[in-house]
Amino acid sequence: MSLYRITGGNRLTGNIKVEGAKNAVLPILAATILNEGISVIENVPALNDVVTMLEILKKLGCRVEYRDKTVVVDSSSITSNEIPTVLVKRMRSSIVLLGSLLGRTGKVITSYPGGCAIGVRPIDLHLKGLRQLGANVEMHGQIICEGKDLKGTEIQLDYPSVGATENIMLAAVHAKGETVIRNAAKEPEIVDLQGFLNAMGARVFGAGNHMIRIEGVKELHDCRHTVMTDRIAAGTYMAAAAVTGGEISLENILVDHLHPITDKLRESGCIIKTNCSNMRITAPKRLKAIDLIRTLPYPGFPTDAQPQMMAAMCTAAGTSIFVETIFENRYRHIDELIKLGADIKVDGRIAVVRGVPRLSGALVTAKDLRGGAALVLAGLVAEGVTEVEGVEHIDRGYEDLGEKLKSLGADIIMV
Repeated sequence: MSLYRITGGNRLTGNIKVEGAKNAVLPILAATILNEGISVIENVPALNDVVTMLEILKKLGCRVEYRDKTVVVDSSSITSNEIPTVLVKRMRSSIVLLGSLLGRTGKVITSYPGGCAIGVRPIDLHLKGLRQLGANVEMHGQIICEGKDLKGTEIQLDYPSVGATENIMLAAVHAKGETVIRNAAKEPEIVDLQGFLNAMGARVFGAGNHMIRIEGVKELHDCRHTVMTDRIAAGTYMAAAAVTGGEISLENILVDHLHPITDKLRESGCIIKTNCSNMRITAPKRLKAIDLIRTLPYPGFPTDAQPQMMAAMCTAAGTSIFVETIFENRYRHIDELIKLGADIKVDGRIAVVRGVPRLSGALVTAKDLRGGAALVLAGLVAEGVTEVEGVEHIDRGYEDLGEKLKSLGADIIMV
């Protein structure tokens, strides 16, 4: 087991290049199964979840190479349509293989996906969408989907689920006729997936809007694609600058994806200057509390950035209110922040954060990916030494978080 040991109090300064997006690259890697050829994926971050997805592709029969942030997948030979349970349990995003394997082989056998325990994340919308395309779905300890002659149809999602939107898109690529997804998720990662699919020869239109249209095609071809920048990682580095009263520049970002986070940090007193792909954030010595942060589907404030922003508000002047509308267990980091001296009260999905003058170092445990990042940020400003256990959760979604923070002046080491 590894942990981060952080001596707080250093002001972060410098430049940082943001890595490729975890939540974009995983469905794109799953989609490589569809083209029966060579896919070259660039700007792939070195994350535990990426390693897991590549292991799954290998088990399915793909040939995979990963070097210098570039993945080459040869999916010309698929030898299995059963995803090993031990790998499925490692991460939630393994569920997007349902759509791609079903579209490629007509059958997929898997188990319920793992990942962070941040709340109930049912896959009923995924399965309902696949059934509407013509798949037969059975659940007997395992999930078995069969459907060799999928047909396009109109699908109305009850909720704009990112995973369900992705699975339906993937399954519909080879379906006969046209598929229309209404109330589709609008996240930028959906747009990136559409870009990759179309680079292979698919016909997908409308990603980023409430309606996505897929015209089924019989064949795809080799392609090359560069993964978008990780907006959640960028938001984490922005929060790190804010909580330490720092001044950092972010490179290789997409500013339009960051408006919900940028607006809240400006409200807290940060000065943020941007152009299309770079940002400079200058934080005051002490942040001002933010009246209200309510998590919502994109383009609302992202649930994946809520824990990090909460860590920043722990030492802000005043009281901040958080309302978590996406995951009911997204507050698992709060007990650990309280160990550091934070003043936080929770009532259901509402958290009231009263800023304190200082936090104090302690031993805390990361219980999920984004909550773990929040504990690291709190450790950056806490007096004394903070040790964050559960680094394996953090490594699922951040590429060398400790080293990046260290390059900005943080006193942080991996033990």
